[in-house]
Parts: sequence; C-alpha cells; structure tokens
Amino acid sequence: MNTLLESLRSALYAIRAHKLRSFLTTLGIIIGVMAVVAVVSLIQGFSQSISNQFAGFGADSLTIQAYLPFKAQLQGKVARITPEDMLAIQHETPGISGVTPLLQLGQFGSTIQYKGQSSSSQVLGVTQGYATVFSQYPDLGRFITPADDLSHRSVAIIGQTVIDNLHLPAEPLGEYFQIGSQWFKVVGVLHKQGSILGQDQDNEILIPYGTAHSLLGGASKENIVIQLKVNDTSQMDITADRIRQLLHRRHNLKPGQDDDFKVQTASQFTDSFKSILNILTAVLGGIVGVSLLVGGIGIMNVMLVSVMEGTREIGLRKALGARRRDILAQFLTEAVVLSTSGGLIGVLLGYGLTYVAALHPDMVDVSVPYWAVLLGVGFSVVVGVVFGLLPAFKAAILQPIDALRYE
Repeated sequence: MNTLLESLRSALYAIRAHKLRSFLTTLGIIIGVMAVVAVVSLIQGFSQSISNQFAGFGADSLTIQAYLPFKAQLQGKVARITPEDMLAIQHETPGISGVTPLLQLGQFGSTIQYKGQSSSSQVLGVTQGYATVFSQYPDLGRFITPADDLSHRSVAIIGQTVIDNLHLPAEPLGEYFQIGSQWFKVVGVLHKQGSILGQDQDNEILIPYGTAHSLLGGASKENIVIQLKVNDTSQMDITADRIRQLLHRRHNLKPGQDDDFKVQTASQFTDSFKSILNILTAVLGGIVGVSLLVGGIGIMNVMLVSVMEGTREIGLRKALGARRRDILAQFLTEAVVLSTSGGLIGVLLGYGLTYVAALHPDMVDVSVPYWAVLLGVGFSVVVGVVFGLLPAFKAAILQPIDALRYE
C-alpha cells in the first residue's frame, strides 16, 4: 500500500510539474472518451425513440408492400401490390379485423393551397379501415365513410400541421382548400401524433381511396401498400404466412422463387432499424477507437520522454535500494493517472455535449447509459496500462551505474 501511495504521489507531482505537456498528452483520450459517450448516448436515445414511436403502430398490425431486390430492379422487373390483392387478403384470410390500402398521391398531392397560402403535405388515399388499423380517430368532425370512397367525394381529414401551414381556422370544418388543382372540403381534424424518424405525422392529409384512385387517372395498375390489423397477436406469424402463400399464388410465383412483396410486423420494422443502428454504433465506435489509440500512443511517447529525463533519478533511487517493481509501479501509475484523468474529463464533456444536443427541438430524447460511462473510463484505464507498460518496464530494467552516468 505504501508503494502504491508513493507511486501515486510521484505521478501527481510529475503531472503538476508539466501541466501543459500532461494536458496535450491526455487530449486524445479526452476526445475519444467524449466521442464514445456522446455517440452512444445519441444512438441509444434514437433507438429508444424509434421503439416508442413504432409502438404506436401496435403489435397487432401487418404491412404488405411490393418489394424487389436491387438486382431484380436493374433487370427491369416490376413489383406491385394491387387492390385485387387487398380484396383477396380480406376475403380469404381469417382473423383480420381491419384493412386499408395506402395510396400516396406523390407529385399530384405535393402542393396544397388555401386563400393564397401554399404548402406541401403527404396526401394518402385510404378507406374507413384506416382508423381501425392505426387507432387514429379525428378530434374534430368525422372520418372517411364507405359512401365517400364509393362516390369519390372530395373530402379530406387533415393534421394539425396542415392547419398551421395554411393558416386555416382553429376549427376548419367546412373549409375548402386545393390539392393540386382539385378542391377538397375539410370534414375532420386528426389527433396530434408528433414525428416519427424526423417525419411530421401531423403534416398529413387523408382522402378517400376511390378519390385518390380517380385523381391518378383511374389506372388499374397502381401500386398500393396494405395495412391490416390482426385479431389475435398470438396468431400473427400464422396470419403472415397465410398472406405470403396467398400472394405467392396470386403473383404466379414458382416454388422456390423469391417473393416480390414483403409482409412485415411493427416489431420487424423496429428490429430492422435497431439492427442498422447497432451496425452504425459499431462503425462509429471503431472510428472513435482510433482516437483512443492515438491518445495511447501519445501517452507512451511522453512516458518514454519522462523515463529519459528521469534516468539519473532512477539510477539514484536504485542505488538507494529501490526495487524494479517500485520503479515499474511509479511510471505505470503516472501513465494510468494521465489516461484516467483524460477519461473522466472526456465523460464530463460527453455529458455536456449530449445535454447541448438534447436542447435542439428536432433532436430525439437522449440519455447517457451507465455502461457508456464505464466503457469510456475503463477503456482509458486499459490504454494507460497497455501504453504505459513499455516505458515503465524500460525504466525498471535500467542498471544503476548506467543510469547515474547518463548525460
């Protein structure tokens, strides 16, 4: 214990004696640990935000959409999910409580206008089942009815952002606005939802699917997304398999041939994003690790300089009876103190950077996980031991007579 305390005292004295050099030495460690804490915190917060936001879709929903691998797309192949596919799923798949198509108007619906005000919004053609599938009901007015859909009525349910962007009245029921060149009457206002993955869910306009279909020219080959709700979540996988088999037959796909569609649950969406974020964390962690490596090399270089500068002192201590392990402990402790100090400063700066980032209005909720702090500090200690070992060992094996004669 006395040896350790003496080594610590010597290390702190050496650091105080060379303040600027010590700071520059630890700079690489500070930056590396700060980056580790900040990056991990932001990505973890983003991951949690995704989980919370996708939870709104519910564990009982399925999404069916067209899909082709990039190689197949290059070969000119085309995949579609059609309204006929939706009807077949609805009539031939048991255990479904709600189904809706999602038909995006794209460029046609990108511009909306009201009394000289213009904006852009996502315009979706949906049916009455949309409210059931997404558990999304209007705060004001009503939702789309089957009569709206069959009669291709020009009615719309809008989000709060649409009201704000177009400067509509706070209660806009009965107001008329334009989607492209077509006039629509506001019959409902959606409940406020917030954002998902940076996309404002309140900047959305829902119109009857039949109306959207006619606005696109009534083409029979439009590509839709099907969203449905399953009665029993324990039957989710069975229901998904039934839909895959049904679409496999309808699309005339041969046994063993890849599907030209995807059937996904909300949890699969979440898992996909989390997988991407884990890969991103690993890649960024590797980049940050380079900074820590550079910091470790800096510590080793400075410690080698310290050994050279203190060669005569080492010789004198050995001549007075100091053992190799005493010399080894002295310089190894100095390296560990340097790196650990850098690690602690890096953690504090990482906390500060995370806090500042969290103040941004578009930033997801972030928090610093305890394991990120332990990882940063622990890694800095390991760097100090690994890169301080060589200089410490070099000092420990010096012969007293050679050290005393060193100029």
